Amino acid sequence: MARYMVDLPLETAVFYEKVSQQSGYKIEQVLADALFKMAGDLSVELLAQKRRRQKRGS
Repeated sequence: MARYMVDLPLETAVFYEKVSQQSGYKIEQVLADALFKMAGDLSVELLAQKRRRQKRGS
């Protein structure tokens, strides 16, 4: 498994720590899930943009 170090603003760190405590999941899992969801959302948006460009070009 790859390891990454991420610097978070204090407010962001506090938010994810609260999510971790309230959900019962480790902070590492909460952050990994948040990054995974963001990557999926970005992928969907990029695909939608590509389709819009292709329609305009047709």
